[in-house]
Order: sequence, then C-alpha cells, then structure tokens
Amino acid sequence: MDDRRILDRIAELGLELPPAPLPVASYIPVRVAGTIAYVAGQVPFVDGAVGFAGRLGDPATPVTVEEAARGARLAALQVLSVLRDALGSFEPLAGIAQVTVYVASAPDFVDHPQVANGASDLLVDVLGEGGRHARAAVGMSSLPLGASVEVAATAVLA
Repeated sequence: MDDRRILDRIAELGLELPPAPLPVASYIPVRVAGTIAYVAGQVPFVDGAVGFAGRLGDPATPVTVEEAARGARLAALQVLSVLRDALGSFEPLAGIAQVTVYVASAPDFVDHPQVANGASDLLVDVLGEGGRHARAAVGMSSLPLGASVEVAATAVLA
C-alpha cells in the first residue's frame, strides 16, 4: 500500500498516527512470519494513559458503548502505527485479514459488535478495501491496565 496515501488519508480524517506504543510486558508489538504480520493487542492510550478505562455494563466502572467504540478506533489506529513502525512504511502492507476486539464487560453485556465497529470502521476508512477483514468481538471480565477495549490484528504483506 502507498505509505503517503495512507498518511494523507489519516490526516483527511482529522487524525494523527500516534507514536508506536512500547510494550508494557514481555512481548513484541509485531511478529512477521513470511507474508503474515501478527499485531499484539493494543489498548487505547490518551496522553500517555489508558483511555476509556472500565467495563461496559458494569455500574461500578461505567463506560458507554460510544466511548468504548472510540477507544477501539484509537486502538486500531495504534495497530496501524505499530505495523508501520515494524515494517518501516505501509509499502509492504497488502491488507488486514483478521481483527479481534476484546471488550471488558459485565456478563450480561451483549453489544460487543457495536464496540468493535469502532476498530473495523477505522481500518476501512483508512485502508479502503485493504482494510476489510474477518473479525471476532469477544467479551472479557478484564483487560490489561483496566482498559475497556483491546484490538489485535493479523495483516497480510505483499
């Protein structure tokens, strides 16, 4: 994919590609194996801290679907950031094959797909057809650093 076109598209959307966040534990952000790049889960960071913390459907730590979807959008942007950092540019990227969106939620919460749409829509908005992907949206009792959402992806390289 064209590096300049993707960066321009991000700017057109009123966004900025954030610096690739450093791992917070014992893992690497991206593992390339042949023509597949596996991107470690990204939680949304805002001004150096986890954004949109809490659990959906939990009155003790309330987060709305809209807030979590914004967090998923930001986490997907971070997926693109760590991919570009690992690959040196977007040039080797052919597209996104799979996205998994983890949602910290109470047991009776059922709107995981609406939260995950934040990530999916961002990837399509930025990458066009190359951003269309298979997806899983999964509820979890908790996520790292108290985040309400985490996004992991598998990318295909040219």
